[in-house]
Amino acid sequence: MSVAGTYETTVKSPMGDQKGTLTVNPSDDGTSFTGSMAGGMGAMDIPDGSVDGNTISWKMNMTVPMPMTLTCTATIDGDNLTGKVNAGAFGDMPLTGTRKA
Repeated sequence: MSVAGTYETTVKSPMGDQKGTLTVNPSDDGTSFTGSMAGGMGAMDIPDGSVDGNTISWKMNMTVPMPMTLTCTATIDGDNLTGKVNAGAFGDMPLTGTRKA
């Protein structure tokens, strides 16, 4: 099963549940991906994500509500995504999602 797709996601953050849409576009060789994460606080590009089997990892540069680099990892099992978003001093936040049809 490919990791490609668009996922409706929820990050459990200190500011409450943050809903978003994660888009994953794998490279031809399946070892990397590009995409984006869009939500209520805007959109962040993912220029250089990596793919290892059914696990994806990436970094995003958040600007709102404060500048911060988010480090993310997720495992895709069928149409479900589970993982975490590390927000530096704020620690790890659970990430879940479901692939849109």
